[in-house]
Amino acid sequence: MPKVGMEPIRKAALVKATIVEIGRVGSLDVTVSQIAKRAGMSSALAHHYFGSKEEIFLAAMRHILSLYGAEVRGALVVASTPRDRLRAIILANFSPGNFRREVIGAWLNFWVLAQTSPQARRLLKIYQGRLRSNLLSALRPIAGSSALDLAEGLGAVIDGVYLREALKSGAPDGKAAAEVALNYLNAQLKGFPS
Repeated sequence: MPKVGMEPIRKAALVKATIVEIGRVGSLDVTVSQIAKRAGMSSALAHHYFGSKEEIFLAAMRHILSLYGAEVRGALVVASTPRDRLRAIILANFSPGNFRREVIGAWLNFWVLAQTSPQARRLLKIYQGRLRSNLLSALRPIAGSSALDLAEGLGAVIDGVYLREALKSGAPDGKAAAEVALNYLNAQLKGFPS
């Protein structure tokens, strides 16, 4: 007889194990068996909770996006000016919790999966929409009608920095990554009032 209340604990363990395994391997070429072993359970139990490797991975990305969203919201609460809000968004993207090797690997594989999986594509569009909305909210008071173009460019820079980092070895450098995005932003905002 299963222990009452174990399902959320086991699901959380599988999600964490998925992120670690994808980061270790660097691709979605991990098996449910590898994920389950890392989580300390059988692959049958993993299939029982999620149904497929894709569902486990999507749950892992929902978890990553949830943590990312909470960090962005927390950073925005203490930002007082539009420029502070932009800086807070950028710094949250490259914080130690969001910009670590296994999370970067998960993002890279998420972008690939979104090309073929409608569920992943929908989740990616939600993320992109929230990022765009947050950037636009901060950029409109500064850049007016140029805000959308600036938000799209900054979003592309953030994604590009993740992509470049995924292809490097060694520990990710969130400070250097944030500086790339901040330098781009500062260059784009030169002609606008402070």
